[in-house]
Amino acid sequence: MQQISKSWMAACIFGMTASVATAQAAPQAAPQALPMDPAAMRAAAQAFEKVPDTPGTGKYPAIKETIASLPDHVVYRPKDLASLGTAKLGLVVWGNGGCSADGAGSRLHLEEIASHGYLAIAAGTILTGPGSPPHEPPPLPAPGAKREIPPPATHPESLVKAIDWALAENERKGSPFYHRIDPRWIAVSGWSCGGLQALQVAADPRVRTVVIHSSGIFAAGSSPNAEMDIGKAALKKIHTPIIYILGGPKDIAYANGMDDVSRIDTQPVFVANLDVGHGGTFREPNGGREASVAVSWLDWQLKGDKTAAKRFLGPNCGLCQDPNWKVAAKGL
Repeated sequence: MQQISKSWMAACIFGMTASVATAQAAPQAAPQALPMDPAAMRAAAQAFEKVPDTPGTGKYPAIKETIASLPDHVVYRPKDLASLGTAKLGLVVWGNGGCSADGAGSRLHLEEIASHGYLAIAAGTILTGPGSPPHEPPPLPAPGAKREIPPPATHPESLVKAIDWALAENERKGSPFYHRIDPRWIAVSGWSCGGLQALQVAADPRVRTVVIHSSGIFAAGSSPNAEMDIGKAALKKIHTPIIYILGGPKDIAYANGMDDVSRIDTQPVFVANLDVGHGGTFREPNGGREASVAVSWLDWQLKGDKTAAKRFLGPNCGLCQDPNWKVAAKGL
């Protein structure tokens, strides 16, 4: 399968520092180039910064917050934890696009997930959007200048730390999360570079499912960054069902993601392509269609929701019948 060029990482890093989202590649055909006009990317990022946080569409209106005992992460949760009653929270730990330190970069997506009864935790702090400190957009590069690719600002250990913290809070008397989390309901997820972090953490025995957005492992020698060169052997360590949500052939991560799907042969795998490119639907209200699919997958895989399962199971599955999605599955 064809591999993507290193230019996707430059697009992702620039976009995330300007609060723009991105991800990865395509199988049989060469991926299409993404618009790379820095001025347009920055204008779109600045517009998104003004979008207010939203509570999500689920049963439990959500908020985002920072917590003193976990200062280098952003927490998304139902605002009124008492409204859960005896219901338990699932846990979703998130790797940011660009492996950036902006834990609010995918806030609409994570608020939507949290509103359906999940504790979602992103690495980093609130650097953009509501609640962020005053900041200036990064300077525009000179025309024709080579874009430098900075090293990741967060690392897979950040996702492991989030799991450790949440499970400790679940057992700490006096914690707002005391006995509110089901430790069997843990997922790792991420977008683009953050998806590679999630794939590295997927081997953790506490993880029960994996959700990858616009990402996939680079072929040997093709990674633009040593920390992202995790190797296809990582796929053999996956011990749970996994879903790839990709942006179609226009997605610069499409080839890598589809290649991952072709190689995974020890666990059930589902791939859903929506023709939106690498940026996904993260800026759309409530995280858009990708967030809806992610919630359904989590509800099925973690909570055993049979209605949610209908979106994925069988030749007449809900996504199979939706002309906007191109799907495939193995082992379900």
